[in-house]
Amino acid sequence: MKDLVEVIAKALVEHPDEVVVTQKEEGKHITVELHVAASDMGKVIGKQGRIAKAIRSVVKAASSKENKKVDVEIV
Repeated sequence: MKDLVEVIAKALVEHPDEVVVTQKEEGKHITVELHVAASDMGKVIGKQGRIAKAIRSVVKAASSKENKKVDVEIV
């Protein structure tokens, strides 16, 4: 899941070298934290959070095959 979020985020931002994704696993629960440059935060969140919601939807669909619950946090 970490790689998927990283690829999506790097495609959206102006400073892809500043994208950092960390992943924490606890049983069947995975937390993915996305860190981007302050100037790119709006591009990752989108108007009314639409892009962030789309990223979460894609990750949720990908994680359903592995029977794991994934939360994506934009920090």
